[in-house]
Amino acid sequence: MNIEAEADKWMRNEIIRFLIGIVGVAIYCFGVNYFMVPLGLYSGGFLGISQLIRTFLVSGLGLNFGSFDIAGLLYYLANIPLIILAYKIMPKTFVVKVFIVSTTMSLFLSLFGIPKEPLLDERLTNCIIGAIICGFGVGTYLKCGCSSGGTEIIGIYFIRKNYNLSIGQVNLTINAFIYLMCLLVFNVQTAVYSIIFSVVSTLVMDKIHTQTINVEAIIISKKNNDLIEKKIMEEMQRGITYWEAYGGYTKEKSYVMYTVISKYEVPTLKRIVHEANPQAFTVFKEGPHVSGNFIKRL
Repeated sequence: MNIEAEADKWMRNEIIRFLIGIVGVAIYCFGVNYFMVPLGLYSGGFLGISQLIRTFLVSGLGLNFGSFDIAGLLYYLANIPLIILAYKIMPKTFVVKVFIVSTTMSLFLSLFGIPKEPLLDERLTNCIIGAIICGFGVGTYLKCGCSSGGTEIIGIYFIRKNYNLSIGQVNLTINAFIYLMCLLVFNVQTAVYSIIFSVVSTLVMDKIHTQTINVEAIIISKKNNDLIEKKIMEEMQRGITYWEAYGGYTKEKSYVMYTVISKYEVPTLKRIVHEANPQAFTVFKEGPHVSGNFIKRL
């Protein structure tokens, strides 16, 4: 297969993955509007903050938005400065995905109708089923390499600035604030059911999307090594280490390049290597434990 055909195949696969990711966004928004909102529960992350602001505008200031849920619009506005920040620290293709996904999510949250009453009579059942739907939606779009921004961008920013904070810690801190507010402003039931919703949806999300699987990639190439290195650093924002080597049979000099990526970045790395040197070969090994300055991604 020539380079052009390989690139076209990669592009088609990326488009299909992205479209499936958009379907995942729609599933998540359906779960939020049809199960979470009618119960008066609150999500985690920036959407949860947007929902708290919406409640304050409606209940505190007496503003009436009718059947339109302004939380989706507030979520989008909160993401704009984060997308600008992401443009400075992340690959441009990823930033474009974040922009499209956050825009789509805001539209779905705003356009999907919200039932006046919960769909199911029993509150806990409603909560768990809604959490399963939301977790499935989030896991689907994360598995497809999509992101809605929010806490992930803040977490990566802190990592780049060498602060002692991870994405998980940032997300946990924001969620703790949201559910503390639910406890103080509303009641214990709202806080507890919101936490149940968050925990169940997270468990389902993790079953579908496993972002912690790291992959060692060892590339052996005799030409265009500078191009491979440049593309990996520019497109994937990954570091690479390389050294000289000699073929045991041919005695010809080649280079061995080593990097660690997530398993969802493997197709991108394959494309980069194939475009630069179709004769190169790459060895992938899943599951290495990595500590230190390594950024976990989708």
